[in-house]
Amino acid sequence: MLDNYEKFKKDIYELTKIDLNAYKEKQMRRRIDTLIGKNKVDTYDAYVALIKKDHDKFEQFVNFLTINVSEFYRNPEQWEILDREIFPTLIRKYGRNLTIWSAACSTGDEPYSLVMALSRHLPLSNIRIIATDIDKQVLDKARMGLYNEKSIAAVPDDLKAKYFTQIGTSYQIADEIKRCVDFREHNLLRDPYPTGCHMIVCRNVVIYFTDEAKDEIYAKFHHSLVDGGILFIGSTEQIMKYKEIGYIRNKSFFFEKG
Repeated sequence: MLDNYEKFKKDIYELTKIDLNAYKEKQMRRRIDTLIGKNKVDTYDAYVALIKKDHDKFEQFVNFLTINVSEFYRNPEQWEILDREIFPTLIRKYGRNLTIWSAACSTGDEPYSLVMALSRHLPLSNIRIIATDIDKQVLDKARMGLYNEKSIAAVPDDLKAKYFTQIGTSYQIADEIKRCVDFREHNLLRDPYPTGCHMIVCRNVVIYFTDEAKDEIYAKFHHSLVDGGILFIGSTEQIMKYKEIGYIRNKSFFFEKG
């Protein structure tokens, strides 16, 4: 049994600036212990020593630690609300140059989905998405823009035909869509947040954090939004104290800054 997890958390923070205290311990520790076992290491100290000296093992740890389950147009019925109601309202209120942040964007499926969805309302030259994630590897994958058939299954047929090229069994997203997304490395628990956002999309990530960390993140999102801006969360999530933070529930998974 691996012990001294408290020291391990401190060592990892010094090394990666990832604060494991903000994650649900039982769930996260189980994931980490599984990875350590795969690397045939029997103590936390030995594993820290390993990832300090082996860059590939370090990248493997960060990649394993972050949760990268992503697909285009995830929960399509929510994207229909976005297309039919949210985007038209935002454009009417704030004009054609919206600032939209896809937080914890993983492999790029979400910000690219946002660009394609917005392309029904605006020319691509007006669309700019800030897309951030803590994991360098998934950001590199996102910039590459190559996806399997399952990932793009929910993309509307017309957009799929227009913006994807099949390469073997994979699908390459068009450069004109890529150019609309600015990918950046960002730690939700540590780094400064973008400001002046008209919409923030952060879905199915915050569930892995403690309640205290969730409240802090949602409050920071609130500060990042302009008055009347929209936060779009995942179908597995809820904001327990949304009224206290200052949100108005717009639709099931859409919250407006009051």
